[in-house]
Amino acid sequence: MTQLDFKPFDADNHYYEATDAFTRHIDPKMARRCMQWVELGGKQRLLVGGKVNSFIPNPTFDPVSKPGALDQYFRGKVAGADLRTMFGELDPISPAYRDRESRLALMRQQGLDAAFFFPTLGVGMEESLRHDIPALLAAFRAFNRWMDDDWGFAYKDAIYAAPYITLADPQWAVEELEWAIGRGARVVVMRAAPVPQPAGQTRSPGDPVYDPFWARAAEAGVVVAFHSGDAGYGKYLDDWEPSGDFQAFQFSPLRGMTSDRAPFDLFAVLICHGVFSRHPTTRCAIIESGSEWVKPLLKKFKKVYAQSPTSFASDPIEQFRDHVWVAPFYEDDIRGLADAIGTDRILFGSDYPHAEGLADPNSFVNDLHGFNAAEVKAIMRDNAYELIGA
Repeated sequence: MTQLDFKPFDADNHYYEATDAFTRHIDPKMARRCMQWVELGGKQRLLVGGKVNSFIPNPTFDPVSKPGALDQYFRGKVAGADLRTMFGELDPISPAYRDRESRLALMRQQGLDAAFFFPTLGVGMEESLRHDIPALLAAFRAFNRWMDDDWGFAYKDAIYAAPYITLADPQWAVEELEWAIGRGARVVVMRAAPVPQPAGQTRSPGDPVYDPFWARAAEAGVVVAFHSGDAGYGKYLDDWEPSGDFQAFQFSPLRGMTSDRAPFDLFAVLICHGVFSRHPTTRCAIIESGSEWVKPLLKKFKKVYAQSPTSFASDPIEQFRDHVWVAPFYEDDIRGLADAIGTDRILFGSDYPHAEGLADPNSFVNDLHGFNAAEVKAIMRDNAYELIGA
């Protein structure tokens, strides 16, 4: 393990969901419209809305990939082969991936002080239920209660699990946020996507109809984190390259080229539609979406603001810098990101224990080229604590 003279705060850790994560607390009347397990061809398969879901190839997570198995692939140092070869030998699932006491012990061994914890399966489920809003709400209400059971939202001030919020029903979003605040939540997670509406329509998350949610999150100091998953962009890519259902590890050159469109569009929307100007204490984080999209976004803001300054309450670049914390990929130009938004807005995230993350979370420090000791400590620890107001 990488040794540091302080204990870092990892802004991107994951659990692997228990098989009853969506079913333990589900309203029995909604069960068939949400998540169910079935055996097909001798394997456990997940049905979502009555359809086999392919977001995760093995949603039982047992066996599961070794942490960091795809490290060299994502650094662009090895070419991709078939999926099975790339993942290599799988391991039986570790207790630390599903039990908070075991995970806390592992974090201490790794030298971590605290971490944000995000879903693995959960970030791919909203898109699968977007055409059935009541089922979508029921599924994530059940999911959040499972998360509270198994992980807690601020367990021993070390494990900060993020309840999942959808804005598909504005009142539900406020009620769920209020419940999460009452249970100690410091961060919630959403997807970078338009908000699903009945009859297949969508709405901007910056629409004033969602102001009660944004106002309450800002008032409570709750971080709204956007994490990569199924943002529903497959329908746009399918116009160019039809591929069927979204899968977490569906590789193609085109999908790699366009993987950063969702965060670019999201923050363009939040700022252009006035969320940060109406709610000036809002704090957002963007997790596991990389950072190579940030400079092009700021460049575009500069041009649009010069063309129409009265369309914004204030400089959109400064709005982004004031309200958004970014967790870059370890292979990104992190020094360039700091030059664009400031070192104080960068978060360390290892994506542990995912295959595309780091086997040793703290080894992220080895990619912080050109930063002095104070800046390294800020990225690896202090910025995350400042973000949650601790």
